[in-house]
Amino acid sequence: MRFLFYDSVTKIEKGRDISGIKTFSLSEEFLRGHFDKQAIVPGVILIEAMAQLLGWLVIYSHDFQLSPILTLVEGAHIPPRLRPGFKAEIYGEIISTTKRDTLGAASVFIDGQRAASAQRIIYSHFDKIDPDELRQRFCYYSGLKDGAPEGR
Repeated sequence: MRFLFYDSVTKIEKGRDISGIKTFSLSEEFLRGHFDKQAIVPGVILIEAMAQLLGWLVIYSHDFQLSPILTLVEGAHIPPRLRPGFKAEIYGEIISTTKRDTLGAASVFIDGQRAASAQRIIYSHFDKIDPDELRQRFCYYSGLKDGAPEGR
């Protein structure tokens, strides 16, 4: 089973930034049986959402020739007791990237207000991958045709 913590990519600019959305509803699988009295979106899910989206930006920026492995999240701010029933706008940016690693930052906005952020997200890269398969996965998971935004 794969857990994607974004619904779609709304904007992507190679080597720069990425935006996406995630609607957190009460029917999320990760909420089932997790909380007895009141459903709360775990902070780690927001971190994972930021990391997943930023990871795809890294892959896209390197022309699907490598894959990132999350190695560090630092300076994370997560809201306490966030209830489901909201639409999150996720934004990630690359600060620096090389063939070996990438440094980025990300934020989650709810109703235009920053709700969560990670000041530093670091990925190590490995290149033993199939670029065509990675491109197909990106198109499928992002909702973008041919790995490129359509008028977004």
